[in-house]
Amino acid sequence: MAPSVTVDTINPKVLKCEYAVRGAIVTHAQNLQQQLQTNPGSLPFDEILYCNIGNPQSLGQQPITFFREVLSLLDHPPLLDRDDTHALYSADSIDRAFKILDSIPGRATGAYSHSQGIKGLRDQIAAGITARDGFSANADDIFLTDGASPGVHMMMQLLIRSEKDGILCPIPQYPLYSASIALHGGTLVPYYLDEATGWGLEVSELKKQLDDARSKGMTVRALVVINPGNPTGQVLAEDNQKEIVEFCKNEGLVLLADEVYQQNVYVDDKKFNSFKKITRSMGYGEEDVALVSFQSVSKGYYGECGKRGGYMEVTGFTPDVREQIYKVASVNLCSNIPGQILASLVMNPPKDGDESFESYTAEKDGILSSLAKRAKTLEAALNSLEGVSCNKAEGAMYLFPRFDLPNKAIEAAREEKIAPDLFYAQRLLYATGIVVVPGSGFRQVPGTWHVRCTILPQEDKIPAIVTRLTAFHEKFMAEFRD
Repeated sequence: MAPSVTVDTINPKVLKCEYAVRGAIVTHAQNLQQQLQTNPGSLPFDEILYCNIGNPQSLGQQPITFFREVLSLLDHPPLLDRDDTHALYSADSIDRAFKILDSIPGRATGAYSHSQGIKGLRDQIAAGITARDGFSANADDIFLTDGASPGVHMMMQLLIRSEKDGILCPIPQYPLYSASIALHGGTLVPYYLDEATGWGLEVSELKKQLDDARSKGMTVRALVVINPGNPTGQVLAEDNQKEIVEFCKNEGLVLLADEVYQQNVYVDDKKFNSFKKITRSMGYGEEDVALVSFQSVSKGYYGECGKRGGYMEVTGFTPDVREQIYKVASVNLCSNIPGQILASLVMNPPKDGDESFESYTAEKDGILSSLAKRAKTLEAALNSLEGVSCNKAEGAMYLFPRFDLPNKAIEAAREEKIAPDLFYAQRLLYATGIVVVPGSGFRQVPGTWHVRCTILPQEDKIPAIVTRLTAFHEKFMAEFRD
């Protein structure tokens, strides 16, 4: 009998969905890693260096002690009643664990929670947002999610009705957005960031693309802004953010603010400002701008990707629409409880005077300063290569260098029926073990070629990456030079 399910009979929206960050390059890398384990010395390198995904702890970053102490106590609450616990845990981690346990109905850490998340934890997150922005936040606006991605999917599910509904997204963009829009049957409306001005976001470009989409009969529902940028690493200036808020207000667009890298800012002349803060500082309230802000415990200095914690703050929607958002959240019952707890800790870390404050601050500052050093080293190395230009990583966890590839290399890629930047990335992997993501997976200005490289490998690995990349690039350019 013929199979009942084939690629011709599955949902075509799934076929349209692509996610390059875990795409073909990573599959090849995993196969090579298996080969190294079973047959050491069979490849021209001794390890795979994963620079493809923002997954800090997989590359050696250590978790924040305070966060893990609280989580471990809440994973097994009987520890709180043991006398020897005080010899193993800091006093403020024990105190925080007690407070969180008391906020959980029935003190049941293994039970389902409210569909938006445990109310006491949402209270803590709202307090953290208020402290960050200087404007009040409401726990009822917080939806705790398994990382930021489910929140993005929920909003796409809410906003997209058909392929005639468009979502304005930056190009280059994080593939979550193109994938989610495709899965929910909408249309990605691209707006191009200006590489020449450090990946600048021009409102004139937003207006141009919006008008063009509307002229084709499309209803544009929302604008996605990633700040700090992924994969581009830029940090928006406050005046630019105000222009964006004004644009969304005037055009009736929902502002979807991806702010998961808000702790990752590496330059002294820029700082992170949430779009919630910017909107309220302009005098706009709930009735003026529909805004959804996404945060995650996967990024920042904490890097707890596997814990799958995050939230979205939903403001500016009418009560009847809010009911529908809650209904969508309820379908998934609730997000995981350890992730909820971690999200509350991230937004309310130890304060000055707490026993853990000094060690927490040292761990946090050490991680962020090291990331800044790694970004600077890799940026300089990339800019030293022939035909390569790389903007400064002002924030986030990535560099997105541009490669002016020789025509012979572009023709060789076409003969293999793959994009030139994928051709380069595959060659780089098989020669050096370095894993990067081709820029075509993020979309880019036609005719330009990039790769996304994380700054996450530990400092002692960076020299090897620089040496291997430099040697490979010189050979590649010599082989394909026109």
